[in-house]
Amino acid sequence: MTTTSRDPGDGAADLTLLHEAAKLLGQSATPELAITGTLRLMSQMLGLNRGRVLLPGPDDQAVLQIRYSYGLTPEEGKRGHYRADEGITGRVMRTGQLAVIQNIEEEPDYLFRAVDRTTLPEGVVAYIAVPIMDGSMPLGVLACHRLRMRPRPIQADLVILQILSTIIAQILRINSLIDERTRLLKDENQELKETLQKSQTNHGILGESPAIRDALRQVMRVADTSVSVLLTGESGTGKERFSHLLHLNGARRDQPFLAINCAAIPEQLLESELFGHERGAFTGATATKQGKIEMAHGGTLFLDEIGDLNLELQSKLLRVLESQVIQHVGGVKDIPVDVRIITATHQNLQEAVNQGRFRLDLFYRLNVFPIHLPPLREREGDTRLLARHFLLGANREYARYTRFGQGVMERLESYHWPGNIRQLENVVKRAVLVAQQGEIRIEDIETILHQESAVSGHPEANRAVPATARHSPSPSSAPAQGSGHPQPNGPSRPYQWVREDEAAMLQEALKRTGGNKTQAAAVLGMTPRQFRYRLDKLGLHDD
Repeated sequence: MTTTSRDPGDGAADLTLLHEAAKLLGQSATPELAITGTLRLMSQMLGLNRGRVLLPGPDDQAVLQIRYSYGLTPEEGKRGHYRADEGITGRVMRTGQLAVIQNIEEEPDYLFRAVDRTTLPEGVVAYIAVPIMDGSMPLGVLACHRLRMRPRPIQADLVILQILSTIIAQILRINSLIDERTRLLKDENQELKETLQKSQTNHGILGESPAIRDALRQVMRVADTSVSVLLTGESGTGKERFSHLLHLNGARRDQPFLAINCAAIPEQLLESELFGHERGAFTGATATKQGKIEMAHGGTLFLDEIGDLNLELQSKLLRVLESQVIQHVGGVKDIPVDVRIITATHQNLQEAVNQGRFRLDLFYRLNVFPIHLPPLREREGDTRLLARHFLLGANREYARYTRFGQGVMERLESYHWPGNIRQLENVVKRAVLVAQQGEIRIEDIETILHQESAVSGHPEANRAVPATARHSPSPSSAPAQGSGHPQPNGPSRPYQWVREDEAAMLQEALKRTGGNKTQAAAVLGMTPRQFRYRLDKLGLHDD
């Protein structure tokens, strides 16, 4: 199998081999193709035959095994395994030093374990083994046979083998990183899949926290009844999703489910949207039209932001609840309807009643069974689960392969989330779009969160952010006109805006990192100096 067709002195074969090996590194889909291809080049171009790469075994790291080879039979490959105290190969792995055996028949440590002497060609056969290094740590061994009596100097072969061992080390490192990332993604996806399977009965409502479990239990208690349910909670907590869950778990599940946001429709159009209208009832009413209440006959109508309904429409809605009849705008005929009405609001309706903005009798009819949906900051552990779910969806939507970098998940969990789940989904989608090299960095998240807080006027806008985040130009980082919140001019100073309510956040970060201030600072997107400054200002000294 020895072939030396080129002039051994001109170096052309060496350069060609290195060029082809580098191409294999960039083009091969698997380490098997890249490394085996490199061993083939060694044999065909330089006469370095029966090349093999030995690596620690998957079951026993103390035993080297032939993982890749060219010119060996499968049986020979299976026989090639060595402990650190066995043979030339074990010695190279143990010491990290190359070995050149000029005549394998005269070397007592050469074991002839993989290849019998009768298989080798006549003449003096040499054996060369070089360590595959990761820094100062041997990863494995690259070894081959060569005929000793050749015009090509053995020193030239040693140089080439050392270069190739570096290329092979790079292939192994890249493959290890891919395997690690794939394993992490598989673990995350499996965890998410299991949670999604658990949530199938909840129709996509994700969460394992006690707060969300309590809300789900309340939904199931009244889903199969006709009782009026009022969903309360901050914007973005999933009120429409919960109303749909109520519908799907009740007797009306096979009938229509319609939703309307009372705050999103102009007041002059909302009555027609709800109750329908007769032809000619107003300019542009060219035909009779059913309203949402009539269209939901037999099913469920969800009225979001019910607190924005004016007093006139409140009285008409009360009649629907009491008499189960409606009248079209411009009509005089009562139309019977059978509809379950579920309402939601982020306002305090009791306070609206006290101020005369909401009818007390309607409030009592709607508030028969109130269910409060917890904000994201009260759903311990759910932020991590939801963030992974949104990351998976964004990767699919944008055809990306992105994962969260170090410290990102901890930062997402520590954020206040004034916009709750809707805001978290938006942040994750933006992070996927700006991420580089397939990783969402803590700097990316800090930039996005700082912009979100600045626009909303939330106190987290005043958090110090890393310099890379503060100086990242973005049109959305400009202050919204008329927001009523003063914006700092130029880059934020690192030591301003220390607030009393930061104490709990700092202490939680220390708890998460076992008291390591440097790691705690990284979790919160601060420098260690900024973190210590806040500890001092708030009197949070070590006991």
